[in-house]
Amino acid sequence: MQDRLLNYYTAIEEASRQMLEAARREDWDAVVRCEGVCAVLIEQLRFKARTEELSREDRAEKMRVMQRILRHDAEIRTLAEPWLSQFDQLLDGKLQVIH
Repeated sequence: MQDRLLNYYTAIEEASRQMLEAARREDWDAVVRCEGVCAVLIEQLRFKARTEELSREDRAEKMRVMQRILRHDAEIRTLAEPWLSQFDQLLDGKLQVIH
């Protein structure tokens, strides 16, 4: 990856796309791995943003990238909701057994 600030946004977008594909396959381990990749990229982006600003063109592209990331996130949440409900029920059952 070139060391341009916009490239971090596009790398995060790609990781979020991979996370979405994993969620569609119900591969929750892969979702968690992709989430970790996103977290690392976001930290790198924060560091790089301290010393670099986006051009007007790059800011426009950043907005398009961010919109796609948000759409990915919304779909991932929708796909994960049934899984999270099952997880909550499992935990509730275990917690009831303990008490």
